[in-house]
Amino acid sequence: MAKYIKQEVPDFAGNGESKVYYRLQRELHFTGDEFVKWICKSHTGNEGVVLSVLQQVGEGLADLLGHGHAVTIDGIGTFHAAIGVKQGKEVDSLVEGESERNAQSLQVTGVNFRADKKLVSKTNQWCRLERGGTRRLRHIQSTRDERLQLALGYLDTHGMMRLADYVTLTGLSRTAASLELKEFRLDPSTGITFKGRGTHKVYVRRKED
Repeated sequence: MAKYIKQEVPDFAGNGESKVYYRLQRELHFTGDEFVKWICKSHTGNEGVVLSVLQQVGEGLADLLGHGHAVTIDGIGTFHAAIGVKQGKEVDSLVEGESERNAQSLQVTGVNFRADKKLVSKTNQWCRLERGGTRRLRHIQSTRDERLQLALGYLDTHGMMRLADYVTLTGLSRTAASLELKEFRLDPSTGITFKGRGTHKVYVRRKED
């Protein structure tokens, strides 16, 4: 059985109505080796052969995606690479006459995946749901400006701040904290920007020009 969670989400529309979405409660996290063992135990097969095939699939995907191709594997889904600017580089603007990024300023930042409908359908066939509980938001009394001052004070003391630090500092959910930090870094007047990306992203004081 798989448990589902009813999750409250922030009222971003500002209409005073809380909304919810449903998500699966994650149980176990299989490593690659554990996944291979499970396949061979549940569906038969040689572990060495299955592991070798998976490794070759990974290498093949990296090769083809790196050359700008998309790959569709029947029953699994479609893969294609995403690119972005390297750390420390600024994103291009559309202002005529400004310098543009060249190829050396860009890199692959992720691999996008769209699941095949067959995979979704088979997953649904295996899925037997039961209630796992409700996750409600902690309602925060502080204002946005008060939280901004907390963040700036933290940066003055620590030099940098992670998303998890801001969650602890303000009591916001990770989703609400992430969105608010995005608002801060997009508004130069807040004095906050960021460096790094993904799990390595940290927030820092914006340097004055």
